[in-house]
Amino acid sequence: MAVPKRRTPRSKRDSRRANHDKVSAPTLSRCTNCGETMRPHRVCPACGFYDGISVVEKNTPEAPAQG
Repeated sequence: MAVPKRRTPRSKRDSRRANHDKVSAPTLSRCTNCGETMRPHRVCPACGFYDGISVVEKNTPEAPAQG
């Protein structure tokens, strides 16, 4: 059975663990239609376009009827 010959130092152990523990910021790209920032490979939440094609119909708020 394999047994370590020397005790692993805290710094070595913690630096090895640190490679997987960090949280990174999400990658963002620009929408080709409206220019808003969005997650890549997803429909733009601002305009509803994906890869230059309208995928989701976005409703714009209409002015109330005068009357």
